[in-house]
Amino acid sequence: MKIVAIIQARLGSTRLPGKVLMDLGGRTVLARVVGRVRQATLVDEIVVATTDFPPDETIVRECHQLKVSSFRGSENDVLDRYYRAARGSGAGTVVRITSDCPVIDPQLVDETVQLFLRECADYACNVLPRTYPRGLDTEVFSMDALERAWCDAGESCEREHVTPYFYEHPELFRLASLRGPNDYSQYRWTLDTAEDLELLRTIYARFDNADDFSWSEVIQLMKREPELAELNSRVVQKKLQGV
Repeated sequence: MKIVAIIQARLGSTRLPGKVLMDLGGRTVLARVVGRVRQATLVDEIVVATTDFPPDETIVRECHQLKVSSFRGSENDVLDRYYRAARGSGAGTVVRITSDCPVIDPQLVDETVQLFLRECADYACNVLPRTYPRGLDTEVFSMDALERAWCDAGESCEREHVTPYFYEHPELFRLASLRGPNDYSQYRWTLDTAEDLELLRTIYARFDNADDFSWSEVIQLMKREPELAELNSRVVQKKLQGV
């Protein structure tokens, strides 16, 4: 069973346009995400799923530089983009990652995949309920479940955000949730605003702009320097976030 991580990415962010190609410690945000997902031991392949909107050709060129596969599909029907990218890659299991999470943790990716396999789940995640910081979000689902959602999901929200059809229909899918040992959901390590970018650049700088630090090391950093959390504490998270 081939496990494929699909990282969705586009330039057209409404709050911070072009964010996925912004500099983060000498590399692009997308490069950081790809590099960290590559450290997950249970992921067989990575595909960056971008859009067929002409400016996103820049993302395709970045993928070429990163030596990672790319797929272009619908800008707004991200569920269709995921389905076609997954089918084209021969995935049996899909790991959903968004490109605005440059602190994504490979160990948590592996743990979520392990939970998915252990529970024989259709869908597993580490966000329902949220105990990990925002920005470590990992979702894992079977190709069969993805195809069912692709066929049956009709609401625009379900098409744009890929996975709501799974957790809004627990009668149809076997769900599993990975919960952390403590609740750190107050922390925000995702990229949606200039304030988020300032925090993420500071985090990377504290680790000498390497990308092999763990999420627990970032927790310890935030505890040592609680003022860091203030950098983006006033950012209001959108209810559902697409990339």
